[in-house]
Amino acid sequence: MTKTAFADTQTPQTELQAEPSDSIETMYLTFPVGSELYGVSIGVVTEIVGLQRIMSVPDVPHYIKGVINLRGKVIPLMDVRLRFGMPDKAYDDRTVVIVLQVNDAPVGLIVDGVNEVLDIPANQIDRTHSFSGSEGRSLVLGLGRLEERVAILLNVNLLVEDDALVPPMMAEA
Repeated sequence: MTKTAFADTQTPQTELQAEPSDSIETMYLTFPVGSELYGVSIGVVTEIVGLQRIMSVPDVPHYIKGVINLRGKVIPLMDVRLRFGMPDKAYDDRTVVIVLQVNDAPVGLIVDGVNEVLDIPANQIDRTHSFSGSEGRSLVLGLGRLEERVAILLNVNLLVEDDALVPPMMAEA
């Protein structure tokens, strides 16, 4: 089980409240990107930090904005808007970085803000086999039904699977 800490480096963060649950596996951190609501499993979230100085890295896809040095750890940053083919948006005081631990490596997702941690039981998640991309794999894990809203639940392993997330100087180490 991953311990989740919510850190504040530069901007005040929204306090996140989790509803009671017996299992962390049904808990999702939700966040807006554009007009849609997305979610990632809270089990891979290590912290949420304000945007800070981004050091650019050459020869990476356009959606990789660079890296940050977070308390001595170099963390590659992916702009989720750009990863999804959405138009670029200027970062503002609500823009945050969600730091994930995926396949034993930290990765930061730049998102428009964070909403809340929600308990979405499996019986409220519609699987999305029809959205599969290449080789039957999809970035969309499922669609979580929340009263009058729907949260698009992301498969973070596929989202960050691209080798471009590893800066060239780290790939040789």
